[in-house]
Amino acid sequence: MFTVLDWAVLAAYLLVSLFIGLWVSRGNKNLKEYMFGGGSMPWIAVGISLIATSVSATTFLGAPADVYGDNMTFLMFQIGALLSIVVVGFVFIPRFRTSGINSAYELFEVRFGSKAVRRLAAVFYCMHLLLRTGILLYAPSLVLAQILHIDLKLAIVVSAAVAIFYTWFGGIKAVIWTDVMQFCVFFGGGVLVLVLIANAVGGFGEMAALASEAGKTKWWDASFDISNARTLVSAGFAYAVLEIAIRGCDQQFVQRYLSCKDVKAANRSSVLSMVLGCAVSILFYWVGAALFVYYKISKVAALPDGLGQNDVFPYFIVNGLPVGVTGLIVAAICAAAMSSLSGAINSLSNTSEHDFLGWGESEGIGGLKRAKIWTVVWGVLGVFFALFAATQQGSLLKNAIFFTGLFTGPLLGMFLLAFFVKGLRSWQVIAAVLCGMASLVLIQGIPAFGVPAVLGGIFSWPWMPFISMTTTILVALVLKLVPCKCASR
Repeated sequence: MFTVLDWAVLAAYLLVSLFIGLWVSRGNKNLKEYMFGGGSMPWIAVGISLIATSVSATTFLGAPADVYGDNMTFLMFQIGALLSIVVVGFVFIPRFRTSGINSAYELFEVRFGSKAVRRLAAVFYCMHLLLRTGILLYAPSLVLAQILHIDLKLAIVVSAAVAIFYTWFGGIKAVIWTDVMQFCVFFGGGVLVLVLIANAVGGFGEMAALASEAGKTKWWDASFDISNARTLVSAGFAYAVLEIAIRGCDQQFVQRYLSCKDVKAANRSSVLSMVLGCAVSILFYWVGAALFVYYKISKVAALPDGLGQNDVFPYFIVNGLPVGVTGLIVAAICAAAMSSLSGAINSLSNTSEHDFLGWGESEGIGGLKRAKIWTVVWGVLGVFFALFAATQQGSLLKNAIFFTGLFTGPLLGMFLLAFFVKGLRSWQVIAAVLCGMASLVLIQGIPAFGVPAVLGGIFSWPWMPFISMTTTILVALVLKLVPCKCASR
């Protein structure tokens, strides 16, 4: 039951978030301050912000549910994350920091000499991030509506309104510093839940032993089965490509790299985010194992009949936590949702200002005013897509996976071509990108429209960005050779 004290804790958290946004907004005198914090943000704060943006509320709720119903084999994703940190640190960050760009996709105009390629990449990014933001805002709001006994639309609008407000005022500084607070609440909430459950079942040692006997702690599968996402080749290798695409091509990440004072600081923030990400994964997977022990083995409490694995953690939050702690955990869910939205709308605002309008820092106060307008516009669109997601009957997860591979894979391919292949023309890049997207349709179909896959069932979902990226690069290389052959005849 959500008590008056729980409401007070939740309200206090929301008010503190607003206060931080107002406090840091005092230093925003121009567009560079608003978008990059003047290029002098502390790398520790940036690193925490990077992981706070990455681990959404679906991590808080979905990771425990995954282990409750299966095991910890998705921990192998951290191998892919480690590989991505190395690639991004040596290949992407130095190039971003030394190229003098204000947006990740400005690099395409520099390398290919084409505004069309730059804007195409920006369109892909905006479409992907807007769809992702809508889902990441909708999913936790669905749980919040059940816990708080409020209308789903109200849960979406309230959490979004707070994030839009402090982001509008404070820009990237507000995003980063609220992310720091939100991560502390998010991570601390998970630790508190784990400690409470462990004490209820006889201590952490007893809980770990029982979870291990039940097979919940299994985390390694060296199989090379590409149709299974829970294998080393899929979670270790294929997932690394997805992580590189996100950490190296996502404007949310690039913007934070540019907010650090130099390459070394940006790399430190990137490494810190990976370490914290690993800690978050371990923590919330253990929460799932602990919940299984709590309800299924020790049987400290009973679950209602027919309760699905995705509903076990929300049920525990409402019925298994002390008064006041429930409010803190709900605040943690809000924290993750607002972190996802604030980072997204700030980076979308930057993309709109620099990539679509083509204005830079020289625009001064005019650019700052427009960036704030874009922040509100993208925030409202994010709410719209969250409300739209609430009306869909199909699998949101399948749709999210499809669009992630559809846009992020070709974007990564474009960056690698820009870095390592000279002499490409803009039409060759665009044609290659379209082919990369088409390859994914063959493998996965179009779930949102019920279009079946021609080659479905062969690859698991971590492979989707790898397939679209590889196709994009290969087609571009082939098209680059065609004119040479024709000219020689």
